[in-house]
Amino acid sequence: MQGLSFREYLALFHQIKVPKFSLEDILNLKVDVPQIPHPLPLFSDYLKKGYYPFSLEDDFDLRLQQVVNQTLEIDIPVYADMNVATGRKLKQLLAIVAESAPFKPNMSKIADMLNISRNNIADYLLYMEEAGMVAQLRAETGGVRGLGKVNKVYLDNTNLVHNLAKENQNKGNVRETFFLNQLRVSHQLTTSNVADFKINTIDFEVGGKNKGLKQIKTAANGFVVKDDIEKGYLNTIPLWHFGLMY
Repeated sequence: MQGLSFREYLALFHQIKVPKFSLEDILNLKVDVPQIPHPLPLFSDYLKKGYYPFSLEDDFDLRLQQVVNQTLEIDIPVYADMNVATGRKLKQLLAIVAESAPFKPNMSKIADMLNISRNNIADYLLYMEEAGMVAQLRAETGGVRGLGKVNKVYLDNTNLVHNLAKENQNKGNVRETFFLNQLRVSHQLTTSNVADFKINTIDFEVGGKNKGLKQIKTAANGFVVKDDIEKGYLNTIPLWHFGLMY
């Protein structure tokens, strides 16, 4: 189940009501929210602990760890008819993703690390994706085949990044995780040949406020999505705007 958007977080945590904006609105720089003149501190807090409603409670980090353990050790094994040992392998696999996300899966290498068959890894990742632990970005193959092979594996949301990857946090990973998490609700994201993500014919490069236009200069329809900026201009869009879509 999808967690809170940045917009829903603003309403639940801070009683700030903001309207929804479509992707078209955002790309056309139509986002106007005078009720939050300085959104970046609130957005930073959301990335750490605003995705799950129960983060209003004091013991949020502990509660989230318990949810992860319950999902990997009990829920998925029961659903998929796995034994306890396999549940432990799921925890190890999630730890590997957390330490290196966005993670480009090398099935043979993972199989060696976990001492399991490489044929099972794709199934394990799919179970974890369906359980809201990871998100997988796939290539677009087109035609009747639809989406192709998995290109990158992310943790499902930024709260999991902050909770599970305390020693290996990467700002670029947090930004991409947020973008994928929020856009997937109403759009199909795939890999891009020139940027980080693609939605239909639009390429998106996600980065910090100093990110240039180099990556998208060959894109027919490209946008740079920047963290740490309040307002957009031309084809540069603030990252936080994408949290106002639902």
